[in-house]
Amino acid sequence: MPRWKVAGINFDHFHMGDLLRMVHDHPDAEIVAIADEQPERMAEAASNFGIPSNRVYSDIEPCLIETEPDLVILCPAAARHAEWTERVAPFGVHILMEKPFAASLAEADRMIAAMEKTGKQLAINWPLRWQPVHVMAHELIQAGTIGEVREVHFYDGNRGPLWHGADKIEKEPTAAAKDASWFYKKAEGGGSLLDYLGYGTTLGTWYHGGRKPIEVMAMWDEPEGLEVDEHSVTVARYETGLSKFETRWGTFSDPWTHQPQPKCGFNIVGSEGTLANHDYAPVVSVQTRDCPEGYDVDVPPLKAPFANPIQYFLHCLDTGSPVEGPLDPRIARIGQQIVDTAYQSATEKRALPLVGE
Repeated sequence: MPRWKVAGINFDHFHMGDLLRMVHDHPDAEIVAIADEQPERMAEAASNFGIPSNRVYSDIEPCLIETEPDLVILCPAAARHAEWTERVAPFGVHILMEKPFAASLAEADRMIAAMEKTGKQLAINWPLRWQPVHVMAHELIQAGTIGEVREVHFYDGNRGPLWHGADKIEKEPTAAAKDASWFYKKAEGGGSLLDYLGYGTTLGTWYHGGRKPIEVMAMWDEPEGLEVDEHSVTVARYETGLSKFETRWGTFSDPWTHQPQPKCGFNIVGSEGTLANHDYAPVVSVQTRDCPEGYDVDVPPLKAPFANPIQYFLHCLDTGSPVEGPLDPRIARIGQQIVDTAYQSATEKRALPLVGE
């Protein structure tokens, strides 16, 4: 019998389908329930994973009481992460929240507080964390290959959040779909900055070894007819220098099919060398003082139980270990501090000290 019971609650974000597939494929886990206030959004998952109708809920409390999951996956709109964490946490479950951490630092802190009351773990999932190329970059940094990290440069995004669904199945977005989607609603935490900046600032904090910036300045576009941005640029000043984080809905192509130009991913500058770890790349490109012409480091596939967030989180629960790296709320909180400061900076059109200090 599977040792871990998992429920998927709130299907606002289509990544729920990807995460449920990981549970379905895990030998020690089972999907005991799915729940959403809009039942039609669960139909595809129920069919894909053979979830019986008596395990498909439109009400959250009966779902949690009757199925008693150990772990709940939450995929609500960004502006509702705190609300949903506070609704689910009292049932004594561990929570995996799909990115971003939250729509604001205050909401992130509410999530941390809600989980601290229960003694259960909260993990924030960032899909970029599970790309082998980005893991290898961190290993090279930890090994001292490029010395002290001084700059992290991030450019990432895709053609837009409505161009694909679960399992990266392509879709053709319509104007009506944009009008209906939370991704394009300011009140729901929409926009490319809130959608993608946390990737760069959270993994960037991981690469920076937990270092915080001193001040942040950001700018975003203001597309006609939309209430949220589709392009943002954030510059963060650290004691070691400047780092840059750029988000884009509307890349020329999706990076998982054809890398656009600029390439999506990271370029990292250290005191003794540089790294280029672009999304989905089979190698990390390295420069060092001993080899300024550069060389490539092959990237092996990630191995269980470290190949995806479900494997990793359940491994942590099995061993009684805290989650680490970008999934750790302490690292993700620093990323959220930068996001909050960037959002305020773009609104006020000026540089600001890091919020929450």
